[in-house]
Amino acid sequence: MATSSGAARLEPDVPEAHLDSLSLRVLAFEDAWSGRTGAKASAIRAEFEVAPARYYQLLSAILDSPAALRHDPLLVRRLQRMRDSRAAARASRTFRLDTQDPTD
Repeated sequence: MATSSGAARLEPDVPEAHLDSLSLRVLAFEDAWSGRTGAKASAIRAEFEVAPARYYQLLSAILDSPAALRHDPLLVRRLQRMRDSRAAARASRTFRLDTQDPTD
């Protein structure tokens, strides 16, 4: 099958997904926040009017989006690495299940 330009198509006929305004705001917020210290939870509540837990759920979904990766690959990959390292740290924690003192 030939195309009008004669070049082979590399991408299927799928409409390109774009980020919505909220996703763009979240990425801009994360980019601006990098390197800063302070009460990020307060800033999240003030900027987005959502609880920090909900914000991080939104951020995680945005980071998994191919559109976000196309929008700002360096920022998205950095945030993905940070998310993945935190998840690995949580998974490596050991929890003690026995509640009795072994010396009894």
